[in-house]
Amino acid sequence: MGAPVQGLASRAQKGLSEVKVSEKRHSRHLISNTLSRYYFIFSILALCFVLGLVIIFIGKTALLLFAHLSPAEFFFSFNWTPEEDAFGAAAFIVNTLSLTALTLLIAVPISVGMAVLCAEIAPKWMKNFIRPVLDLLVGIPSIVYGYLGLTVLLPFLRRVSGEGLGDGLLAAALVLALMVLPTICRISDDAIVAVPRKYRDAAYALGSTRLQVIMRVILPAASRGIISAIILGMTRAVGETMAVVMVIGNTPQLAKTLFTPSSVLTSNIVMQISNVEFDSTWNYALHMMAFLLLLISFVLILVIRILGRKRRDA
Repeated sequence: MGAPVQGLASRAQKGLSEVKVSEKRHSRHLISNTLSRYYFIFSILALCFVLGLVIIFIGKTALLLFAHLSPAEFFFSFNWTPEEDAFGAAAFIVNTLSLTALTLLIAVPISVGMAVLCAEIAPKWMKNFIRPVLDLLVGIPSIVYGYLGLTVLLPFLRRVSGEGLGDGLLAAALVLALMVLPTICRISDDAIVAVPRKYRDAAYALGSTRLQVIMRVILPAASRGIISAIILGMTRAVGETMAVVMVIGNTPQLAKTLFTPSSVLTSNIVMQISNVEFDSTWNYALHMMAFLLLLISFVLILVIRILGRKRRDA
């Protein structure tokens, strides 16, 4: 009798110790989860606070412009002569939109074509080569692209076009297209790969060719992801500064040709912000340009979020 009773007691004691260990482990996990939750909440609040400060500071300074200048004169006048108190930003706005449109016109067909190649056509060894190269291109600093554009692209454009300078929208668009191409391509590649295999199988079962499957099934199914990739590329093109400064010519005038030295919102800000007094109309006008860029970025990101929500709902 003694041995069985002793065995039951030892098992009970062992079970009690396991329960205590389990309770301690549960307590540690509970404390860890609580601390993690508060840390993440603090991080989100800190991010929102900093973002709010940026918006308030830039917006408040920018709106001071309209105490000295009418909105119509700022947004619709092409005369930017700060020395004569003329602060028309229409030329920079038009040049920015033109540069973005030209960049996407060059980059989007190539990017989507490369994404289709990587996802649907290329053999495995080629995919394993192209994708890491694209990831590497995404991480290259913009000033490197600008330097290549200044030293390689501009002399080439001078020889081909016969222009004396070569600076202008075309040079800036080619540099920006090279910069946004990896971003658009990689995100579009992921969107195409995410299309269910059953869509392809069903199309092939109906007798479709590979080209028909790609054009009529895969691309429409991945369209929201591709559009999100294009918008992200557009956001980078709109906000890019250093690469554009090095190849666009930095002349405050409307670009009437692809080889007219001109300026966009970002390049005008970076070239002039260090030469103005803070409490001046000139400075307020530059802050309004920065605020416009901020609003454009917010709108584009909002569009991406809406598309992503529709994609999940679908």
